[in-house]
Amino acid sequence: MPSARASLHRDIDVDVAIVGGGYTGLWTARELLRHDATLRIAILEKAVCGFGASGRNGGWASSLFPLDDAHFLERHGLDALLRMRALLQRAVVDLGQAIHDDGIDADFVQGGWLCFARNQAQEQRLKLRVQRAPEFGDGDLLWLGEGELRDVGYVQGARGATYSPHCARLHPAKLVRALSEVVERLGATIYEDTLVTRIVPGSGNRRPRLVSVGGTVSADYVVRATEGFTPNLPGDRRSVVPIYSMMIASEPQSEGFWGDAGFSRYETFSDARQNIIYAQRTADDRIAFGGRGAPYHFGSSVEQRFDAHRRTFRALETTLRELFPTLSGAITHRWGGPLAMPRDHEPSVVIDHRAGLIKVGGYTGDGVVLSHVCARVIADALGAPDVDGEFASLAFVHHESPKWEYEPLRWIGAKTAQSLANRIDRADARNASAPSAERRLGRLLS
Repeated sequence: MPSARASLHRDIDVDVAIVGGGYTGLWTARELLRHDATLRIAILEKAVCGFGASGRNGGWASSLFPLDDAHFLERHGLDALLRMRALLQRAVVDLGQAIHDDGIDADFVQGGWLCFARNQAQEQRLKLRVQRAPEFGDGDLLWLGEGELRDVGYVQGARGATYSPHCARLHPAKLVRALSEVVERLGATIYEDTLVTRIVPGSGNRRPRLVSVGGTVSADYVVRATEGFTPNLPGDRRSVVPIYSMMIASEPQSEGFWGDAGFSRYETFSDARQNIIYAQRTADDRIAFGGRGAPYHFGSSVEQRFDAHRRTFRALETTLRELFPTLSGAITHRWGGPLAMPRDHEPSVVIDHRAGLIKVGGYTGDGVVLSHVCARVIADALGAPDVDGEFASLAFVHHESPKWEYEPLRWIGAKTAQSLANRIDRADARNASAPSAERRLGRLLS
């Protein structure tokens, strides 16, 4: 971990105060300062910038949205879905351009995304997805048969894969650390090793403020960009559920290995199992491989000791070696951390001008691109107009997710969802079906 910047040791007054030095907070500062260089912006981070999911994620800059198409259609309609999908697909390119414009070397390569089918059930689901994709604005989603995959990228047992061009690989920690330097050059002040203990909304003539262990920050607007750490704030225990995701990385692999495996354009890849996995070929020819499966902790607890989970690390290594039987060497890196899942699985940007409070996040692991989009929404709302108005019209802007249930219902729901996902994956592997488990999981996740 890099050395921390100076912490806050006094009361200050600024135009915009941001809680959280991850992608959302940093992109928000960048977008605001690009439009108005005179703004006084302070970013308060409890550890160092990128300590959370921004520095530990799988490095996918994708157009994925955490809410599935069926539920999105039900809530917002087809026009809203088509508008959002088109914007997010462009946003992948926009993110790459922003990184380039800022002179950041974050290993960004837009090689697309392969989602493999390794059994009959997965193949059927993925082919149905391709069949329906044009209806939902995803007409360039392709099905590649097993033979076609040999020229693109291949994992053991693949029967085929979907391919989408709307995903890039990057190095998440390189991006967040360089971005923090960019916003400092633009004029923001970053206070690290500064724990915010309370966010106080404005009321009447009183401006909103942040209370930290080192001082109070008064501002015209306060932006809460705390993602998986949100439950640690007073009153936000049920705002999101922290879901722990784990990752491992292999030793660099040989030219011969990559000659057989492919991924020459640095395509990101996953498969169609319920227990999500995700991976990339890194710039130094490792495989960075992540997945879900670590336990939910009662009471939405977020603690540093939860960042490692041996059983999940072992399961990830087993899966990685199943996918690549010729993988050589040891697993050299293991890490993990929390991401934020809202009750309705929909991220949001909620702007309360009267209280001077902006709440943003809930990406459920799809925040690399969405964080940049949300930052542009905030910049638009605070006086940097988006000419086309496309950001303000996004369905998740001004959307407020309901609170999660009280314990022990959250814990029971999380355990049940994990059990049902495991049951479906086991059935898929046997070329069987588990319709009851699929229906129950669908209801839990709706």
